[in-house]
Amino acid sequence: MNERFIIQGGKPLQGTIEVKGAKNSIGNLLMATLLTDEPCVLQNVPDNKETEIVSGICADIGSKIERDGDTLKIHTSEIKNSRVKEFSRKNRIPILALGPLLIRVQEAEVPLLGGDKIGPRPVDFHVGALEKLGAEIEITDNAYIARAQNGLRGANIILPYPSVGATQNIILSSVMAEGKTIISNAAVEPEIVDLVRMLQDMGSLIAIFPNRTINIEGVKKLRGVTHRLIPDRLETASFGILAVATNGNILAKNALQGQLASFLNALRRAGGDYSIEENGIRFFRHNNSGCFLNPLNIETDTYPGFVTDWQQPFAVLLTQADGESIIHETVYEDRFNYVEDLNRMGAKMRVETRCSGELPCRFQGKSYNHTCVIKGSTKLSSAKVEMRDIRSGMAHVVAALLSEGESEISGVEHIDRGYEKIDERLRSVGADIRRV
Repeated sequence: MNERFIIQGGKPLQGTIEVKGAKNSIGNLLMATLLTDEPCVLQNVPDNKETEIVSGICADIGSKIERDGDTLKIHTSEIKNSRVKEFSRKNRIPILALGPLLIRVQEAEVPLLGGDKIGPRPVDFHVGALEKLGAEIEITDNAYIARAQNGLRGANIILPYPSVGATQNIILSSVMAEGKTIISNAAVEPEIVDLVRMLQDMGSLIAIFPNRTINIEGVKKLRGVTHRLIPDRLETASFGILAVATNGNILAKNALQGQLASFLNALRRAGGDYSIEENGIRFFRHNNSGCFLNPLNIETDTYPGFVTDWQQPFAVLLTQADGESIIHETVYEDRFNYVEDLNRMGAKMRVETRCSGELPCRFQGKSYNHTCVIKGSTKLSSAKVEMRDIRSGMAHVVAALLSEGESEISGVEHIDRGYEKIDERLRSVGADIRRV
């Protein structure tokens, strides 16, 4: 069913909205439960399509899963199927099943990657790392086929780039491998730390060091666990942007300041503000001012830098800044697919191939449109637009709520992957949004 959002914009959003468990944690944690034959319990689990898809993957492999509110009970007493079905191409989690399946049954087959269409996400890092750990991997037109008849063994792995997915894959594959694994230039996102915390509770030996090094000593067995997901920092940022963009006042309940330093700094420099409260973070404009916001130059980066998933809705905010802003995307080479739609709504944005920041950029001289120039302030107007992925989908929602008039947004299945019942939750803070 092709559902749409009908949004009547142009009014401030006020009230409290609950931040759910992290969408970017649930897939990794569900994969981690496959490492043990004992029952596991995950709490604060978001009710979104991502959870539904990954739960389906685990059930297909052999997990018994029960849901009660925001709690999932998972028990994989045996692996009944080491071949992950093609339906799971809807996201990029299946490749993380390789390690747990190789550990449990020494073989695995997963489909080629799916997920958001934001440019190529090469799996060379994953494949190379698993091969160093002793896996034999064949890549066909449709699948990755892996075997480890003699088991996995520890290795020293240096990642060319601190890839989140590759770091997760190595951790999941090495916690029960023979010997010691050292990951250099690892990703250290909060979702990585969340995974490590859970695996430690299950009995693993993992240490994270400040220089992006992760040391793992393999153990023979992991036990069951009860683990609570961290709040979704990407949701928190979205709600903060909505509050400032609409000149409203929103309390993001359960939000954690420690996950958000670079975002909070950027928001404050742009003219937004926030206060840390006992049960979350409250967002509003500086001095409750209705005047123009400040232009910024932003570079996306791996954590703890400004996260690539924040730039799309933040770009909408910068259309209201008085002057020229620049966003330099250094993580993905094709993440400005929303610009054309925003220009149709009245924004003045253009994408360029040049590098515009101070950070070393992997895309230097490669003709990728990875810089966006935003000229503001511009008044946005309603339009019919289509979501193409989760985060640009949120950019469309922010733009529609900021615009005068009625907007129609199709492709809402994308935003449903990452945001639990977002239309219902936005109505709770005064948004005029309905699903048809």
